[in-house]
Amino acid sequence: MLDGIVRDSMTKQATKTLRRDGYLVANIYGKGLENISAAFKRNAFIKYLRNKETLAFDVNVDGNVLKVVVQEYQKDPVTSDLLHVDLMVAQPGVRTSYKVPVTVEGTPKGLKNKGLFIYHKKRVPVKCTAENLPESFHLNINDLDTGDSVLIRDLELKDGVECYLDPRVPIVGVIKAK
Repeated sequence: MLDGIVRDSMTKQATKTLRRDGYLVANIYGKGLENISAAFKRNAFIKYLRNKETLAFDVNVDGNVLKVVVQEYQKDPVTSDLLHVDLMVAQPGVRTSYKVPVTVEGTPKGLKNKGLFIYHKKRVPVKCTAENLPESFHLNINDLDTGDSVLIRDLELKDGVECYLDPRVPIVGVIKAK
């Protein structure tokens, strides 16, 4: 479980001081819940996120244990340091929008025909409850040739999970190199 602290002050100077001390500034929110301004140790947060097995994970902020999902994060454009993260509480029984990561397996045969493999969407937005939340969309890309794509309509969605993107939107594909 990831431990964090509640931020007392929201001033720019207090935020700079927290970041200088090695903290990552975070906002935790959810439907019908009061927003929590928190801070986590940056290195501990990154290590925890790399080693987690599920999309939703537990955080402990000021004695409150919450199951959260990363909705958005901000990075420094020069140093690529993580500056800020938005965490949404995954409430059971509440339909919410989540961004589910896409993982691929295999090597497309189009790479031998001078093609380039491209991720069009690294995360697919879905609407579902926390109980039906898929961990990731796993795609086998061995059969992709130059000009082929895997589209949203090719995904196998569980019951209660719906994607609100156009079914013709590509997720991954192989394009012809120039």
